[in-house]
Parts: sequence; structure tokens; C-alpha cells
Amino acid sequence: MVTSQSNDPPAPPGVSAAGRAATAGGGAPPLAPPGCDVVTVPARQGLEAVDILRRGAGDAVGPVLHDGGGDTLGFLVPPGTAAAWDVPGSTCTETDGRGLRPSPEPPVEGSDWLLPPGDADPATDPAVLRAALDEAQRLIEAADSCR
Repeated sequence: MVTSQSNDPPAPPGVSAAGRAATAGGGAPPLAPPGCDVVTVPARQGLEAVDILRRGAGDAVGPVLHDGGGDTLGFLVPPGTAAAWDVPGSTCTETDGRGLRPSPEPPVEGSDWLLPPGDADPATDPAVLRAALDEAQRLIEAADSCR
């Protein structure tokens, strides 16, 4: 599995160490549609970005995972996104598309779908996600400066 990182949020929700080990050993990772990468962000920024994406005209959002602790969200993005992902405060993990099948069931114990497959587009456009994450970060900074 190839990872491109900017800063250091936790691993994508649903991608456990066991899931990474299974992938490295030739097994299937536990989440995402075939060929998707996963962009992981802190939950606060991710929730703002989901709201921004859902309000946008024509800006669609793909499936989104959340971890059981509510610390991170994972956006499914098209394959190849990890190679060029450089958004501060986020991580993009390449899944290599090995046997990944989304289902309405939680992909891994301790995680669940915020926007499940079937209720969302197949994947979020990385450029659109980048813009939404930037706007979300500006909104969070503005809200925090009002305290």
C-alpha cells in the first residue's frame, strides 16, 4: 500500500493495521470500491467539508467513512489521488483496488459509513474535495477566532 502524507492524522477509518497487513500479504482490504483511494481528515474539518459539498451546485460527494471514536472521516476518491495529494492536515492512502467492495454494513469493526455507498456518488472528485477542505478550514479558523 502506498501512502502520501501531509501532517499526520490517524490512518483512514476502517483501514486497520490488520487490514494493511492483509493487503500486504495479498488479502483484500476491508473497505472502499475497487480502485479508490481514501483521504482521511480530522472529523471537524471533514464534517464541514461534507456540508459544503452537499450544498454545492453540482459538487457531488462520494461515500464517507467515520471511525468509531469520531476522530476522523475518510472520503473515497478516484484511484491515483494519493500520488499527488498534498493537502496539509490530511492523509491519502492508495488502496491498490484489491478486492474492495462497499456494502451497507460497517466496513470494519469500530467504523461506519457517514454517507454509505449507494447513497452517494462512487467517489468524490479530489479537486472538489480539496476546495471543500480548504473552505472548511477557513470556516473553522474564523469560528475559533471568535471565542
